[in-house]
Amino acid sequence: MTKEVSIHCENLTKSYGSATALAGLSFKVSKGEIFGFIGPDGAGKTSLFRILATLLLPDNGTASVEGLDVVKNYKKLRQILGYMPGRFSLYQDLTVAENLQFFAGIFRADIKENYYLIRDIYEQIAPFANRRAGKLSGGMKQKLALCCALIHKPVVLILDEPTTGVDAVSRQEFWEMLIRLKQEHITILVATPYMDEAVLCDRVALIQHGEIMAIDTPDNITRAYPDQLFKIKSSNTLTAIRLMNEFEGILSAEMFGDTVHVSAEKGRINANAIKEYLSEKGMMASAVSEADPGIEDCFIHLMKRSGIVRKEKVNP
Repeated sequence: MTKEVSIHCENLTKSYGSATALAGLSFKVSKGEIFGFIGPDGAGKTSLFRILATLLLPDNGTASVEGLDVVKNYKKLRQILGYMPGRFSLYQDLTVAENLQFFAGIFRADIKENYYLIRDIYEQIAPFANRRAGKLSGGMKQKLALCCALIHKPVVLILDEPTTGVDAVSRQEFWEMLIRLKQEHITILVATPYMDEAVLCDRVALIQHGEIMAIDTPDNITRAYPDQLFKIKSSNTLTAIRLMNEFEGILSAEMFGDTVHVSAEKGRINANAIKEYLSEKGMMASAVSEADPGIEDCFIHLMKRSGIVRKEKVNP
């Protein structure tokens, strides 16, 4: 059964002078789907989202949301979109309650009628209803911004890095809210630099330098990882990386927190061989084991395969 399309982009391009932000993006998002764009800063996520939110004109290509062209039908489209930019953009001198009332008024929405959409979120910030938005914590600001983006009951919700800069607990709470919103059949397009958030999406697009490297479910992307992966625990990760890059059969060695992820040709080496090699080089590794690839491993592999130089470190 073919799913209905909510968002459709075809050969979308955008440049700022000599800098290319979007290099011919083409993709579709199904109705009611949580679709994530995963990539580091400068990958093109914000430019894409501003085009879809009718705030930026593309140079070439087409984009439509719910069958409405983002250029020709921008007025109608703004009535059914909820947009939350990466930077906090509410009125900082207004209180929490005043911001909500203001945005409801813009869309002529009834707060009581649509309150069920934001209840779980707003109840967490309701004790601060009379506090000015500028005085809220980062997590509370994001929750207020989401309430204001939802109060007119949008059909499509566009969230540009909504969890950047907030604590781990607030990040988890925010995603729990998004999963609940999906039950209301709202299409959710979300951008994030955090690879661990990718697994919470129905499908993801891995994007870098304005190019989509892969689109699929998180499980399918990790299953497609072609190499054998090992994890090394060592007190000196930089030395481990240098030594492993000198080891025959190793394709890459990358730092992942306090461990090193090593990719190798399948069947070429095993964990014992790596441990023995490091020992011969005078380095003791506390643990070497095979590892299941994650989204970041796949991201790095796809960048190297496509010839994209890895200039940024994606947040783990």
